[in-house]
Amino acid sequence: METRIYNIDGHSLALAKKIIESGGAVAFPTETVYGLGANALNDEAVRGIYAIKGRPSDNPLIVHVHKDYDLSSLVDFIPEYSKELAKAFLPGPLTMVYRSSKKVSPVVSCGLDTLAVRIPSHEGAQEFLKYVDLPIAAPSANISKHVSPVTAQHVFDDLNGRISCILDGGKCSGGIESTVLDCTGDVPCVLRSGLVTRDMIAQVAGECDEYHMVEGEKVRSPGMKYKHYSPRCMTRLYSYSDRFEALREYTECKKRGLKAYIMCDDGVAEELKINDVLKLGADESEIARNLYDKLREGEQVAEIIIAVAPLKQDGVMVGVMNRLSKACG
Repeated sequence: METRIYNIDGHSLALAKKIIESGGAVAFPTETVYGLGANALNDEAVRGIYAIKGRPSDNPLIVHVHKDYDLSSLVDFIPEYSKELAKAFLPGPLTMVYRSSKKVSPVVSCGLDTLAVRIPSHEGAQEFLKYVDLPIAAPSANISKHVSPVTAQHVFDDLNGRISCILDGGKCSGGIESTVLDCTGDVPCVLRSGLVTRDMIAQVAGECDEYHMVEGEKVRSPGMKYKHYSPRCMTRLYSYSDRFEALREYTECKKRGLKAYIMCDDGVAEELKINDVLKLGADESEIARNLYDKLREGEQVAEIIIAVAPLKQDGVMVGVMNRLSKACG
């Protein structure tokens, strides 16, 4: 199969729709990461996503819809706090989990009675979703457990020969996956942290819980159970307070002839004063936006990436640290 990257226009959208309607998969941009989408109403199409990625079959998917889609056709009940959150944050990087009306394939939710739904804000994603006008099940468009893709080239690097169409929407502006919020109870509960923080949700909904997975429990959201986001090289992760220990390991690796790079924020890079550095940025938005890009850059040039966690650990950095820990911990 020949894989091609297309600009988003009438021709590529018509091609993408044809692929989706025939049960195939298409890679498309969102503001967070690129998604690998297929018709969520088609069992075999959804199974195809798992096969293309090599994704564990008990790891549920998120359904993506355009902003005018009738959400009530997919879910049983939308609580009032969820409606207020939608007004505040959608379209955007927030996935909300509801009781499913069982209209979509059960393969999407791995047998759970819930459905995770997202309305991405990326203009290209909205064009694609509006054009196909179907609920699109989509995990990140990469080989399972590898670093999530934030450019069309990243998708091509992972899925060349496995899919035929990649819609190119430029580099993703958000950089880490959406926040996943359980909206099946009286109080919203964060299942996976992201760019919409727990505090932001609580300000709208009045309160917000945070879920901690129990050993042996069935996965309720993507990104909860398995090793994720991992570059194809050795990795280490140091806390901010141990940044000079990271520098010592870097120095020892260089002495042994290893291609070592330190990945850190701009402030730490200035402190450590080394040449082989993957700079994440100066603030939490830049760090989130650049994390996967720098992990992918690092695996191209380094035998070992030595990551230093930022000093700031709250807000968006909760989501960043979740990914950084799974990638390098």
